[in-house]
Amino acid sequence: MDDLETGRILAQLSDWPITAIGLHPGGSNYVFVVRLESESGGSGDQDGQMLAIYKPASGERPLRDFPYGTLHLRERAAFLLSDALGWPLVPPTVVRDGPHGEGSVQLFIEAEDLRQNFFTMRDHMLDAFGPVAMFDVLIQNADRKGGSCLLDGDRRLWAIDHGLTFNPLARARTVMLEFCGRPYPADKLAAVADLRDALGRGDGVTAELLEILSGVEVDALAARADRMAEEGVYPMLDPNVNVPWPFI
Repeated sequence: MDDLETGRILAQLSDWPITAIGLHPGGSNYVFVVRLESESGGSGDQDGQMLAIYKPASGERPLRDFPYGTLHLRERAAFLLSDALGWPLVPPTVVRDGPHGEGSVQLFIEAEDLRQNFFTMRDHMLDAFGPVAMFDVLIQNADRKGGSCLLDGDRRLWAIDHGLTFNPLARARTVMLEFCGRPYPADKLAAVADLRDALGRGDGVTAELLEILSGVEVDALAARADRMAEEGVYPMLDPNVNVPWPFI
């Protein structure tokens, strides 16, 4: 997805009215699949319609280790960071008003096969998950489940569900333990170094992150970037404490 397409989708997610809504089953928080439609009645973009995932702040379940009402903001922050890095693929995400108040609205990704997850795909495409696992270290992901990666019809791997991120006090949790101790790819480390420089100067994505994350969280993000450069390898995690539940 190039910058032009991403910009177009972000504008549509922000501006198009939500015309239909349905509750997505199975989530611990309220998650809705919504349809957005162009007010112009058909602009050539998917016949003027698109599907998205809407996560309202009012539907967030209070958690002990995350400030209440901030999970939708963290979804947006994860997109901003992935967009700045160029990896991994995180669906375009905005924060806007919706039928249940302010929330994140994220482009709906149609999976090629909903039966697929990290555990079914890792044996034949493990390397494709490396950028996702590295991104999770950077954002302090506390909830990387096996089902939070989707393979679309073009065989592109998308990372989703980033509400439990960026909190330095939360425990890292992931099912992708295969990368523990492996070296980070040099090109990805270079991208992290560029991001760290931007955070230090206060430019680039920094201003947008500071609008939706606390200063402490942005400082912790910079510190994790420094640590990744110093250590050069994926951290060693404990399979007894650093995994989410359920796994999928």
